[in-house]
Amino acid sequence: MSASAPAPRQVSEREARQVAEAAREQDWRKPSFAKELFLGRFRLDLIHPHPLPAADDVQRGEEFLAKLSDFCETIDSARIEREAQIPDEVIDGLKELGALGMKIDTKYGGLGLTQVYYNKALALVGSANPALGALLSAHQSIGVPQPLKMFGTAEQKEKFLPRCARTDITAFLLTEPDVGSDPARLATSAVPTEDGSEYVLDGVKLWTTNGVVADLLVVMARVPKSEGHKGGITAFVVETNSEGVTVENRNAFMGLRGLENGVTRFHQVRVPAENRIGPEGAGLKIALTTLNTGRLSLPAMCVGAGKWCLKIAREWSAVREQWGKPIAKHEAVGSKIAFIAATTFALEAVVDLSSQMADENRNDIRIEAALAKLYGSEMGWLMADELVQIRGGRGFETAESLAARGERAVPAEQVLRDLRINRIFEGSTEIMHLLIAREAVDAHLSVAGDIIDPDKSLGDKARAGAKAGGFYARWLPKLVAGPGQLPTSYAEFGDLAGHLRYVERSARKLARATFMAMARWQGRMETKQGFLGRIVDIGAELFAMSAACVRAEMLRSQGDENGRAAHQLADAFCRQSRIRVEELFGRLWSNTDDIDRRVVDGVLGGAYTWLEQGIVDPSGDGPWIADATPGPSKAENVHRPIR
Repeated sequence: MSASAPAPRQVSEREARQVAEAAREQDWRKPSFAKELFLGRFRLDLIHPHPLPAADDVQRGEEFLAKLSDFCETIDSARIEREAQIPDEVIDGLKELGALGMKIDTKYGGLGLTQVYYNKALALVGSANPALGALLSAHQSIGVPQPLKMFGTAEQKEKFLPRCARTDITAFLLTEPDVGSDPARLATSAVPTEDGSEYVLDGVKLWTTNGVVADLLVVMARVPKSEGHKGGITAFVVETNSEGVTVENRNAFMGLRGLENGVTRFHQVRVPAENRIGPEGAGLKIALTTLNTGRLSLPAMCVGAGKWCLKIAREWSAVREQWGKPIAKHEAVGSKIAFIAATTFALEAVVDLSSQMADENRNDIRIEAALAKLYGSEMGWLMADELVQIRGGRGFETAESLAARGERAVPAEQVLRDLRINRIFEGSTEIMHLLIAREAVDAHLSVAGDIIDPDKSLGDKARAGAKAGGFYARWLPKLVAGPGQLPTSYAEFGDLAGHLRYVERSARKLARATFMAMARWQGRMETKQGFLGRIVDIGAELFAMSAACVRAEMLRSQGDENGRAAHQLADAFCRQSRIRVEELFGRLWSNTDDIDRRVVDGVLGGAYTWLEQGIVDPSGDGPWIADATPGPSKAENVHRPIR
């Protein structure tokens, strides 16, 4: 009989929403291309001409990439896959190159690379082995360096950043066995001592990427509210070698076999108060703000995967012949190659544009980065899946097996397995849909939110109604017509102008659909997750089309030798994307959402258990969720610091 875990912290749906809402950045102090796009305003001026990096940033970045590329050529990726562990000498080599400090300021011993070149480095090292990209990304994008860079005190930066730049690997610990995307249920506690000099941590953290080898941790824990303590979810820097910290398990996955991901238990761990990042209760806001740019690392590695898929697809489909000609010449295969090529170009355009905007710090890119993560993870997976199909049986066969029988060891199936996690971690696709949708409708909620808030008084609702009336009287008429209806608009883009006119028209159409949905469902809008997901997916496609066109035109106008080819790829991508957009628009109002909900009720109610008959279940025994009761560890500490 399965054991049962202790009852989790009980949190109402309302409280969970309040916690998530409080963690959001509430203000928009800078313009946002994507925010405007969802409001029906195609602000091409915010991304065109394409922003460019400074010459010294380019020189420093290219010099590092050259060294990193030479090092990556020496990495035995097959060994990492075979042994399910990154060799210490590989990590030591990355340390010697300064790869742990790519984003850390030079005054702390880092390389001081821009976001653009940091992402290019991740794409490069991730192509050598995705577990390496994950290690560097988890360390710098969400580990100790980024939160300290944004929220740390001068003393904290001086104390920790030099270590992070050269020697110490870091990890970010938020998730718990019963806490995923709903942080209101967070159970790990941080109790202040009577004199206020320390906090005592107790709890269990799950899926701690880098946690098995980390020297420093960013830990999210709940401080109880008490006299002199605001309380709430708070961020701490914790030394992994502190007494009471135990890495209880190194987790194994279908992909990323070299990932140092585990389960970490804290029992009466004493953390100095000066290791707290920001004030009490600011932990989630720190995490979300850090992720605004941190999310760009994942799609950057998807760009690298796309480039590799394109290379293998080109080489293989040219030499493999069936029915008298190379398989690339058969339309069924050729269309897959065209999808990989066009999508890789567009995804790189999205990542580079978003990264350059992050470097310039003129625009708010929280939506752009989230869209890049969402779009990159979904499209990266599709490209890898198409490559496996192009390779046929060889795509399903492991590289080791291919080599054993005398063929080139192409790890197509490994890339498919490695990329699958991207649709889950750092915000699953479903959570990204909701997060982006919340930001996309922020302008509406800021003027009309009180109307649908059940806790607001009639007076508050009346005032909100007047405010909303003024906003919509000015906004709605602008959604009727725009530059996208004029055949001469965006003429400087040549053969791509028609696609930008389509984006402008579709942005207004998208905004009208969002308004209609809010008027129809009002307070129930947040429950219409299928609709919201399609709204966001349309926005992602429009953003990708815009980025692709702007990048292609930049290359052409600069006289780049690949400018003409870039225009062709952008044209192909936009044509493919427009088909997807039209399908999504159609599914906004014609879909199976209602019947799907009824079927789910039937499944949960046991109405279809007869359909499960005729099988055996090979799953083992045990609880669905492991016991995370605080207390001393009963497991061996498998922490493996790399010195």
